[in-house]
Amino acid sequence: MTRKLRMGMVGGGNDAFIGAVHRIAAFMDGKIELVCGSFSVNREVSLESGRDLFVAEDRIYPDYKTMIEQEALLPDGERMDFLTIVTPNFLHFEPARLALESGFDVVVEKPMTVSLEEAKKLQEIIDRTGRTLCLTHTYSGYPMVKQAKAMVKDGHFGKIRKIVVEYPQGWLSRLSEREGNSGAAWRADPARSGKSLVMGDIGTHAAHLAEYVSGLRITELCADLTTFVEGRQMDDDGSVLLRFDNGAKGVLMASQISAGEENAVRIRIYGEEGGLEWANEDPNNLIIKMLDQPRQIYRTGNAYAAPFTLSSFATHNTRIPAGHPEGLLESFANIYRNFASTVSAKREGLQPKPEELDFPNVADGVRGMAFIDTVVESNVSSEKWTKFVV
Repeated sequence: MTRKLRMGMVGGGNDAFIGAVHRIAAFMDGKIELVCGSFSVNREVSLESGRDLFVAEDRIYPDYKTMIEQEALLPDGERMDFLTIVTPNFLHFEPARLALESGFDVVVEKPMTVSLEEAKKLQEIIDRTGRTLCLTHTYSGYPMVKQAKAMVKDGHFGKIRKIVVEYPQGWLSRLSEREGNSGAAWRADPARSGKSLVMGDIGTHAAHLAEYVSGLRITELCADLTTFVEGRQMDDDGSVLLRFDNGAKGVLMASQISAGEENAVRIRIYGEEGGLEWANEDPNNLIIKMLDQPRQIYRTGNAYAAPFTLSSFATHNTRIPAGHPEGLLESFANIYRNFASTVSAKREGLQPKPEELDFPNVADGVRGMAFIDTVVESNVSSEKWTKFVV
């Protein structure tokens, strides 16, 4: 990179959670700076947030449309290079569409849109403009998740037969959307969230993780969605049987009423010769289970000797020496760093390295929306299996 990339932000004001996470991650490597934003629909909150972040007053815009239009008029050496979108789901598509068509790259929270139709429109714009879109499926940024993916790809476990992925949370075990919790309020509102609460909010993370690590694609599924909390408009628990394109079978569980759970993401993959296990709440460990062998534990940051050497994708995304925990912020930062390196390389006419291109993109966003649609369709279908079609 020859200079820092200039970031604009939609949403993420002082009254929001995820915006601060994005900023910490974006700034961690010193490759990105925040130059403008429209941080809230509340103008005073937006102004206060921008001032707290030392954004110039004339670049704290009243809305995303004004920001994109005004930034596009600035000289190349001043205007933002990309836009980060950290708004509720229903406000993802239009800012992303306008930014891409105005010549800016995009980072957007998942799910990418609220409908498959919108997602496919963004795919068309990317194909036409050559711009870059990054979707923040955070769990794919962990070093040991990347190590797991590399070991599966290298055939370490033989042909994959079984994938079990789960994401239980407990924070919506009560009717929090009626108790002043603004994050719960928009997520549990179908007009702002989309077709499914639990699958849109966390089920897409689990589905992406299953496909990312295994390298396989879901082809059919059988889903059961439930609304457990009385008075809630949307589903808060789901179980899905999966079929993959190599014949493997899978189980996906996503729940926001698993009382007492925090963010207990876990994936297990089993092949003919052995399997692996990774858990978000113990992210430095990758457990390997081979037939007729003791269990092995790969740890982030270790310089193991052959044949146990960590993959280049794992080491590229490792930041500190072994024994120091690397968590959500570092994983988020890996995604931002790889995105920034890719965008900079393309601007300079260079080919990004494979490790730099390793971040969720618009194709993952389209598959995420197709997953939500297919789960919702399957839940009400009289057929046992529903085809997964993108």
